[in-house]
Amino acid sequence: MKLGSLKNGRDGSLVVVSADLSRAVPAGSIAPTLQAALDDWDRCADLLNDLYRALQQGSAAGAFELRVEDLASPLPRAYQFLDGSAYLAHVERVRRARGAEMPPSFLTDPLMYQAVSDGFLPPVGSIPVESEEHGIDFESEVCVVTDDVPMGVRPDEAAGHVRLVCLVNDVSLRNLIPAELGKGFGFLQSKPRSAFSPVMVTPEALGDAWRDGKLHLPLLTWLDGERFGAPEAGEDMQFSFHELIAHAARTRPLAAGTIIGSGTVANQDESRGASCMAEKRMLEIIRDGKPTTPFLSFGARVRIEMLDKAGESIFGAIEHVYEPYQR
Repeated sequence: MKLGSLKNGRDGSLVVVSADLSRAVPAGSIAPTLQAALDDWDRCADLLNDLYRALQQGSAAGAFELRVEDLASPLPRAYQFLDGSAYLAHVERVRRARGAEMPPSFLTDPLMYQAVSDGFLPPVGSIPVESEEHGIDFESEVCVVTDDVPMGVRPDEAAGHVRLVCLVNDVSLRNLIPAELGKGFGFLQSKPRSAFSPVMVTPEALGDAWRDGKLHLPLLTWLDGERFGAPEAGEDMQFSFHELIAHAARTRPLAAGTIIGSGTVANQDESRGASCMAEKRMLEIIRDGKPTTPFLSFGARVRIEMLDKAGESIFGAIEHVYEPYQR
């Protein structure tokens, strides 16, 4: 099953989307918004699946041709977005480039921070940034969305709390990060609003690509029409989403609609490319002693997508141009 939200007020209007992303049908009779559906998932899931099957069969009343431009973020805002850093190939390169070793604890204790969640950008359009001097970057990641998760959940129990899977462009302003981390209090101005894929998908709809709490397909990123990276999202992921959920819920419950991010997808195999500009620059520093690739300029276009084994888009494409912020 695939779910999205039409642009409508702060929280959008829930729609069920066809497998090929070409058609949709309003789901307001079941739940007005995706958050409402997640809040009442035990009741809504079967009803939404019935509507999805009717849409696939061509018998859903009110179905219409879907334009991605009409979609808001599937969750236009969320109670919580917790972003991890599960790909240690990325972490190790970033630290090695500045002459620091990766602490042994990183192998057993996930990195995670509280990201902005009071609003997300639509899946296509523009990303406003105040200045190119901020060091504009993208980060191609996979995310899951949970139902209500009890405090102290174990990883094997967390498997039953994953309700939806999606992609995200976790926008970063790299040149603001060092000063913020230097305060010892985490990200704020360096992490503006992110953008999710046009639809979110139930794990069951991913077939055997979803297993062991990981999504085993390449995550594709294009920059200005050129392939930038295609690392395999299920490979070299040190912590599964089940482990990340358990980590987040160690001392507190998680509310339905909590988003958990994987962090920048990266493989040990450097030939598969990168999922952010920072990693490409780190590899240049390691190899040449200095970076030669600049961060993004205004007008840069980024596309993030994942294809199934038949070459069809699963979540739709995140596609944006970075533009100067206008007050």
